[in-house]
Amino acid sequence: MPAEHFDVLIVGAGLSGIGAGYHLQHKCPGKSFVILEGRDCIGGTWDLFRYPGIRSDSDMFTLGYSFKPWTEAKAIADGPQILNYVRETAAENGIDRKIRYHHRVRRASWSTPEARWTVEAERISGEGTTEIVRFTCNFLFMCSGYYKYEEGYTPEFSGRENFAGRIVHPQKWPEDLDYAGKRVVVIGSGATAVTLVPEMAKKASHVTMLQRSPTYVVSRPAQDPVANKLRRNLPSKLAYHLIRWRNVLWGMYFFQLSRRKPDRVKQLILGGVKMALGPNYDIATHFTPRYNPWDQRLCLVPDGDLFNAIREQRASVVTREIDSFTRSGIKLKDGSELEADIIVTATGLVLQVLGGMEVSVDGRAVDFSKTLNYKGMMYSDVPNLASSFGYTNASWTLKCDLTCEYVCRLISYMGRHGYKQCMPHNVDPSITELPSLDFSSGYVQRSIAKMPKQGSKRPWRLYQNYALDIVTLRYGKVDDGVMQYS
Repeated sequence: MPAEHFDVLIVGAGLSGIGAGYHLQHKCPGKSFVILEGRDCIGGTWDLFRYPGIRSDSDMFTLGYSFKPWTEAKAIADGPQILNYVRETAAENGIDRKIRYHHRVRRASWSTPEARWTVEAERISGEGTTEIVRFTCNFLFMCSGYYKYEEGYTPEFSGRENFAGRIVHPQKWPEDLDYAGKRVVVIGSGATAVTLVPEMAKKASHVTMLQRSPTYVVSRPAQDPVANKLRRNLPSKLAYHLIRWRNVLWGMYFFQLSRRKPDRVKQLILGGVKMALGPNYDIATHFTPRYNPWDQRLCLVPDGDLFNAIREQRASVVTREIDSFTRSGIKLKDGSELEADIIVTATGLVLQVLGGMEVSVDGRAVDFSKTLNYKGMMYSDVPNLASSFGYTNASWTLKCDLTCEYVCRLISYMGRHGYKQCMPHNVDPSITELPSLDFSSGYVQRSIAKMPKQGSKRPWRLYQNYALDIVTLRYGKVDDGVMQYS
């Protein structure tokens, strides 16, 4: 069977992939494209995760697309609302008709003489049989996220096989799990744990959040009263962009303040926790991390739901290390034991580059850990390939929208000048390598050696700054002397 050819091939039909489809349709209307999706539906993360209370920890005025105003009352939206928004965007713009489901991309090889990618995908039929199908494209746009969909990260717990109850990872939540009236222990202290605990505490007899060390937890109203007032009184697009910019600027200010005056921000956050939990709660043990704010992501709790559950004694926090699992629960290193009917391992993600796809350029395998990241989206000496990767200190979509705009500018520039290949190439010997993510979080540290590097100065440096990226990506020169065209 001959390979089907498209101008652009997008991998992944989640939040980023649907955004990429929209931008291509509007800014490069003459270009043909297809979206390959490994699963059987649109939505990516927002369809994959089904655990109780699943929601965003970014507000929807910044997590939403620049071109489609968020119209729901809640600013901190739950998973089904976000999934509905992504699917609605795809349907309204006819992007859903461009998606090929059950196509898991396995490898991509670039040929310089032909100036095209050959992409191999495993297509799964209804009977469960798989066949390899091939596509060719001039430009490959990866929107496959940053973690492994097949499995989450679970550390080795000794005695795991002794536990008589159920052990569940949030990434593979079983539909039949009944936790009403049960004792639940959630292992973890990140965004997933702080979402699960208050939600499960509504039905469970008691939920314990068992953490090795604390995380910064910040409460915010689920609804934004100022935003809702603006939307009542102004045209929807104008209101949306005003709120979006207010939230972006506040986020940037707070991040910079955390970097400049970490002690002040720390006191601010802990003051909020003290107000929520009262003067007698042991905040020093359970909510005071060993690191500074924004050395790892902050955890958001809408309307203080986690604090409410703790105050009402439906949930509690235990900060200790695990010794082993037992038949009836978890034995801790201090000799005490937590009894449980269900254990949830909210222990994180497994990061991977470009969805785990094998990439080769002219027969040479690409090791992405040896590449430099160009403008947060392309890789040194890898032609005609971009990937959508959001911010770590702000909403994912803010960066993805800018990346899509830039990719469209790049494709249009090549078309106007008759170029077939664009490739970022570093010729500056003074540039030193730095890790691409400067987070101390476990999920980052476990995988950082495999990740691409960033350079010590632009365009190889990631500033994690939306305003700066607007200047660079929306208005900066596409022909910057680093990108080589041929």
